[in-house]
Amino acid sequence: MITVTLYKHKNSNQFAKFSVEGHAGYAEDGFDIICAAVSVLTVNTVNSLEAFTEDAFSGEEKNGFLTCSFPEPLSERASLLIDSMVLGLTDIQNNYGKQYIRIIFKEV
Repeated sequence: MITVTLYKHKNSNQFAKFSVEGHAGYAEDGFDIICAAVSVLTVNTVNSLEAFTEDAFSGEEKNGFLTCSFPEPLSERASLLIDSMVLGLTDIQNNYGKQYIRIIFKEV
């Protein structure tokens, strides 16, 4: 299962970090459409943050793991990109089920 954890600041509702780990197990490696969709959404969001915003962030990516942290409050544009990623991930969870992808929100 893929676990997506989104961390938000308690009082501001601003994103502080997100992490993605695991594999969906929907199909064999190379044929898993859920893993592919989640990878495209999350990696494209990080690439879009870098290309289209001035927001500072740090991240790490390796097989089955991605994390992205925001040391400062996000701009409106960056928040929209994260919201768009969450929308896509939520649609995947709703269409394929929580046995393949689980989205968790935590406060920090």
